[in-house]
This record gives sequence, C-alpha cells and structure tokens, in this order.
Amino acid sequence: MALKSLSKRRFSQQAVCDEIRTLWGPGIMGTVLSHTFAARPGRSGNDLNLRDVTGVEIMGFLQREAARLAVGSACNCVKYLRSFLRFLEAEGLATAELAAAIPPTSGWREARLPATLTPAQVAAMLDSCDRSRAPGLRDFAILTLLARLGLRAVEVARLQLGDIDWRNGEITIRGKGYRHDCLPLPTDVGEAIVAYLRAGRPQTDCRSVFTSCRAPIQPVSRVSVSEAVLRASRRAGLPTVRAHRLRHALASEMLYQGVRLSEISQVLRHRDIATTAIYAKVDRVALRNVAQPWPGGEQ
Repeated sequence: MALKSLSKRRFSQQAVCDEIRTLWGPGIMGTVLSHTFAARPGRSGNDLNLRDVTGVEIMGFLQREAARLAVGSACNCVKYLRSFLRFLEAEGLATAELAAAIPPTSGWREARLPATLTPAQVAAMLDSCDRSRAPGLRDFAILTLLARLGLRAVEVARLQLGDIDWRNGEITIRGKGYRHDCLPLPTDVGEAIVAYLRAGRPQTDCRSVFTSCRAPIQPVSRVSVSEAVLRASRRAGLPTVRAHRLRHALASEMLYQGVRLSEISQVLRHRDIATTAIYAKVDRVALRNVAQPWPGGEQ
C-alpha cells in the first residue's frame, strides 16, 4: 500500500529513501537502506546511491537476515525486498534486473515438529506455583486447565462462573468462532479451581472465573494467561514456554499412551483431523515401523 502511494508521482532517489524511512522506520526496508545500500566504506547513512547497489549486496543482506529470522519472516523479507526493487527499477532509480537476483524461498507447511514438553517438565511448572498466595492459586488453576484439558489461552480467559456445572462434573468451553463445547471436568482440575475460588479469587461482581488479584479487579486476558505460563516456566528453570505449548504437550503425551488421533482431535476440539495429524510426527517409535529401508543398506 505504501509503494502504491509512492508510485503516484516520480521521486528523486533521496525522496524515495526518506519516504521509505518514514513509512517503514526500523522495519525491513529501513534495515535494507541502513545496512545494505549504505554499507560501503566511506558512505554514511545519508549518502545513498541506489544505482550502485549490486546483486552481491542484496544476497549478503538476505543471508544475514535469513540467519536470524524464522522461515515465515524470511519469506516476507524476500517478498518485500523484491517488490521494493521492482519499484525502484520502474522509477529508473536502480539498475535493471536487481529483483531477479533475489532467489525464491522455500518454506513448507508443518515442516517442524510441534514444540512440546515432557510430563516431568509440566509437573515442575505446576509445582512452581506458590499456592499459599492468591496469585499462585490462580496460576496453578490456569496451568492445570491448560495442561489437563488442552485449552487455548483465550478459552481460559473467557471462562465464566456459569460455564462450570459442578453437579454434573462438566465445563463449557467458549472456543473459536463462537463455538461452545462441553467437556468432562477432571477431579484435579475441579479441585484446583475450587481452591482458587475459595481462597484466591477476590470478592467481585465480575462473572469471569479468573480475574486480576489487585484493584482494579477485571477479567484476565489471553496475554495474562500466557504470561502465567511464562512465569511458571522460568521458576521451573525451563526455556521460554507459552500457553499453547501445554496444549501440544497434552496431545503428544496422549499419543505416546496409545490414544488414537481421532480421540485426540475430539479432546482438542479440532474441526479437521488433519490439524491433529501433525502430532503423529512426534511419535518416533511408531514412525520407525512404517519407515522404508534406506537404499543400499543401513546408513
């Protein structure tokens, strides 16, 4: 959209550089201008000459960026830079065919294994909660919901007092797309919630199960839920863990215990079982049984 506004009239080289810095700031294009186009010895950040840019410099920039970016971000970097160079060529501000020097990127969906946790790591996070204090009681109940039911952070944040049917041992989950699902309420999850409601939740008219512990009393957000998980991971001495990692951990553990993918899909409330199928990649023992022998013998 920014390039479209630029192309309404012809710009000088410096005007383009100034406009790009204003529009993108320290983003990808700002990085290109600062670290690539002005990277030669004796050239300052304000002394730019876009006509001197070479394919070697473009490739050097992309290699540096790809080393620090995730696959999706690297693909976006290539896309933005290619569009920018094509704009410069159309305006006569850069040599022809610079955009052609940018190679295509490869990024396959679900190429990585789902990040997960071991049962011992999950237990360490739960044990790290100080249940003698209100914040610890709340965080323990939140983590128990995430770890035992595989809820999303936003689903925990949306949970209302009326969503829990104590008599029948059921809990209603407000999921994606205004979808409501009724799940069995495990005993340990119910006990964790009861302990929080009795001794940790402040007196308030708010109907959300989980609220802030100090005034102003308000419902927790999905960010607050994920931050509770992050704090627990740090106390347990683990690398950074967010809320969705506990959902992955539950699915992986169920798979290790021999639960079928169709049943895991029901627990996680996936609409398409293909979404659940990504967890089949973490069961390396089962995958060995279907792996084909290496041509020419064992390697």
